[in-house]
Amino acid sequence: MMQFLDKVFHLEDAHTNVKRELIAALTTFVSLSYILFVNPNILSAAGINKGAAFTVTAIATAIGCFLMGFIANYPIALAPTLGSAAFFSYNVVIGMHINWQTALASVLVASILFILITVLKLREKVVDAIPQDLKYAISAGIGLFIAFIGLQNGKLIVDNKSSLVGLGSFNNPAVWITLFGLILTVILMAAKVPGSIFIGMIVTAIFGMVIGQIPMPHGIVSGAPSIAPTFGQAVFHLKDINTPQLFMVVLTFLLVTFFDTAGTLIGMTQQAGMVDKNGKIPRIGKAFLSDSLAMVEGSVLGTAPLGTSVESSAGIAMGGRTGLTAIFVGILFLVSMIFSPLLAVIPTTVTAPALIIVGVLMAGNLKYIHWDNFEIAFPSFLVVVGMPLTYSISDGLALGMIAYPITMIASKRYKEVSPMMYILFVIFVIFFLITNMG
Repeated sequence: MMQFLDKVFHLEDAHTNVKRELIAALTTFVSLSYILFVNPNILSAAGINKGAAFTVTAIATAIGCFLMGFIANYPIALAPTLGSAAFFSYNVVIGMHINWQTALASVLVASILFILITVLKLREKVVDAIPQDLKYAISAGIGLFIAFIGLQNGKLIVDNKSSLVGLGSFNNPAVWITLFGLILTVILMAAKVPGSIFIGMIVTAIFGMVIGQIPMPHGIVSGAPSIAPTFGQAVFHLKDINTPQLFMVVLTFLLVTFFDTAGTLIGMTQQAGMVDKNGKIPRIGKAFLSDSLAMVEGSVLGTAPLGTSVESSAGIAMGGRTGLTAIFVGILFLVSMIFSPLLAVIPTTVTAPALIIVGVLMAGNLKYIHWDNFEIAFPSFLVVVGMPLTYSISDGLALGMIAYPITMIASKRYKEVSPMMYILFVIFVIFFLITNMG
């Protein structure tokens, strides 16, 4: 069995083993499991049956992970992204008064276009054209974004009317659970204890139950709701995509998912040490094909666009290096459908410390950026701070990509800018006009 797994996933070449991949998968799964409950809550606002959305989220994520694991051999999970889910429910369905069935059809059309541009290798050309400094900035920016999400989920950072954000109240028990988990995980990490992030989450959950802030589960096993209310609705309503407004919705789904996924994939592969000395990412075409196919299956099942999960970084930090990690994550999501009572009691305060720690690890890429060259430093800085401050990977990426050609031209280094970067400059300007002129 071990030889078979090594042959399929090249474990030895990646300097990993089955045990390490399983621990990485458990860490990614625990970090990402909130999607099983948050995604249905968001989609239910659009009128989608919450029970069906729960099961679809689990199945779609599992299939996405299997695709990424077997096709690309990447330790990265594919799951519905909350940004796309929010855009789906609040902007498209509620804001534009489009029924959810037609909105799913829009996602399906965008997914098919996604496959087309992937087969034409346009996505590979885009990623290859991004300068190495900006790739490091993307990875570090995602790290800060993940850490910011962790600080927010753990209630250490809260909204503030006078200054946008501020420090959370120590009267809030959730803050103490997060601090307990963070201090414990930091100690374990500093002591180089194997599986420290995963151990930290499990012990933090137990601590929360002991102090009475995390409820004990009322049961262990329950049946998974039917997916009949959503299955196939995207296909049945393809004929409804017939207005300029809906074509714009399709284009927006395509652009947001394109840049979100490109940015996240660059960040994850950088963290996993998979990028070669020339800045090339091996098998990136297969990874893009995996997420394109995942978008199609997700829309047919009945959920918002799937994309590369930033929580995969938690598993990568635990040593996940091959597609076996993704396969294990997929299996865990399938199994989780019957263990929903257990998962339902795990709050984001338990997983928050893991995200903060991962943010620290990914921020290490800042040291590789040429900060002494202002024409490189400025666009890199915009990417790094843009992602957490706009709460969007694609928006942060766009800021840096627009600034880069401008600073390079001003410094008379325009010959070093590839034609694709000038094309991306135009595309990102259009992207901003489409997504931020509401």
